[in-house]
Amino acid sequence: MTTEPARSRAVFSTEDFGLMKEAVAAYVRTIADDPRSSKFSNLYHRLGRLG
Repeated sequence: MTTEPARSRAVFSTEDFGLMKEAVAAYVRTIADDPRSSKFSNLYHRLGRLG
C-alpha cells in the first residue's frame, strides 16, 4: 500500500504579494542610484504578475 504525500500549502497569501510589492517599490526608490536597483525593479515586476 502506498501513501500519498501531504498536500502542499501556499506560503504567501495574495495580499502578501501586494505588501511585498509595495515594500520593494519603496526600496527601489531609496536605492535608485545603486546598480542593484535594476534587480529589485525586476523583482517588483515579477511580484506584480503574481498578485
